[in-house]
Amino acid sequence: MLMSWIKKVIKPAKSRGQDAVRAKQYTSTVPINISLSQTLSFLQSKLGNSPDFIIRDFSEKSTDSNFLAICYIEGLIDQKLLSDLIEALITEMDSAASYISDVHTATALLKKKLPMGNIQIIHSEDQLIHAILSGTVIIAIDGIQYALAITISGGIRRAIEEPSSQTVIRGPKEGFTEELSTNITLLRRRLKTPDLKLESHIIGLHTQTRVTLVYIEGIARPEVIAEVTKRLQAIDTDSILESGYIEEFIQDEPITPFPTMINTERPDTVAGCLLDGQFAVMVDGTPFVLIAPVTFFNFFQSSDDYYQRYDISTFLRMIRMVSFIIALLLPSMYIAVTTFQQEILPTTLLITLASQREGTPFPALMEALIMELIFEVIREAGVRMPRVIGPAISIVGALVIGQAAVEAGLVSGAMVIVVSFTAISNFVIPYFNMASAVRLIRFALMLLAGTLGLFGILAGTIPILVHLVSLKSFGVNYMTPYAPFYKSNMKDLLIRAPWWAMKTRPDEKSGTNKTRQAPHQYPDFSDPEENTEGSDTQK
Repeated sequence: MLMSWIKKVIKPAKSRGQDAVRAKQYTSTVPINISLSQTLSFLQSKLGNSPDFIIRDFSEKSTDSNFLAICYIEGLIDQKLLSDLIEALITEMDSAASYISDVHTATALLKKKLPMGNIQIIHSEDQLIHAILSGTVIIAIDGIQYALAITISGGIRRAIEEPSSQTVIRGPKEGFTEELSTNITLLRRRLKTPDLKLESHIIGLHTQTRVTLVYIEGIARPEVIAEVTKRLQAIDTDSILESGYIEEFIQDEPITPFPTMINTERPDTVAGCLLDGQFAVMVDGTPFVLIAPVTFFNFFQSSDDYYQRYDISTFLRMIRMVSFIIALLLPSMYIAVTTFQQEILPTTLLITLASQREGTPFPALMEALIMELIFEVIREAGVRMPRVIGPAISIVGALVIGQAAVEAGLVSGAMVIVVSFTAISNFVIPYFNMASAVRLIRFALMLLAGTLGLFGILAGTIPILVHLVSLKSFGVNYMTPYAPFYKSNMKDLLIRAPWWAMKTRPDEKSGTNKTRQAPHQYPDFSDPEENTEGSDTQK
């Protein structure tokens, strides 16, 4: 009843924002004033006479009146290309009358003088404001009810670097940046196909954030693309500052600790997922790209798995899955066994654990909670501390506090080992959002184990499994290919088959084009000595 009440209070993601009227009211179609002075006054009033808003007037030689002006935000444009533009305009001042009266002639001339710029025609005032704030240069002409927007965006940007959150041993070392155009370029370098489609959306009443939906036509399922487009268009909010905003708006199930979308800052990961039939959502201002639909097992796959031999990749995937189980259940199992079910332990081990806990004043549940909370505080402090001293604080703090707690008799040495190994196993999970879900659920299972023992753990894991089976990610079952069962998708799950054996794409994610490679590309393992007849070289 509690979950049903919460779902009634919180609107589902599919219907959230269906009454998006504020964004429509914000967009108007008021045409640009035919008077240049009126247009410049409108821009100055809208932008609040900001010091970084620059207006450069060009006066006609015969009169003192202005007939052309360029407007831009300082710091959002490329200064070198701007200098080239101004030089071209000054050079063409004598022949100004030949292109001022004709928009097509003006556009052709500017394309000739600035071949690197993307030139668009602006007709409304709101488009004019949005173009300036997006890092374009506006050319406003007196006597004509339009303006030209030239894309020469630039300014200070972060260079392409190795991803900090998802490092690999073998593979590309470049990651996404905060610039959307740069991220699209990194993706196009890997997918040189005309079927790569990009749909642009402007979301956020005040931020006007550019959001791009990326997919491969023919490989992605059309109904999934239509659904995500519908959800993006239904978002009605003041601001979109990071892809996490988009994730919460468009995900299927808002009431779940498990992530239903992958976020990554690796272009090769996004390219591989697009080739499997998934889509990506790229948000301007963040290096993290959202990927969906996903399954539970996608969060235990790393880019390294596809760059190494399949046997090594299979072994590493099994290690990750075992680490997930350890991170989720080890503290709970220790609490339950030492508190209620001591008879399942060997006698020698039981005596050793009992002797260590002889002088501890707290029960096992309290010990585990204290140590887990201390470790969470140390980990959070290590993240917030300066990068130079953060790792040192985490390591030294854990060692000193753990050793001091054992020597003081507050906790047993076995509990320190259990909590430390649990934390290390949690770091093995490749994606941080799945590791965070494990950390959250672990505390609930510890409380159940401390009150009901192994029966409490069972009473907690069964609802978790039921919840996992009920989850969906854009129509794809979360526990696929186990529930429901897909035999053809078992080649890239816990066991990663060789590339020549993975003939088709995942059935539940891809569209009509499921063929990954042609049959004749698979290696022939027959004995070469059996096919030596007719070979002139061997004869």
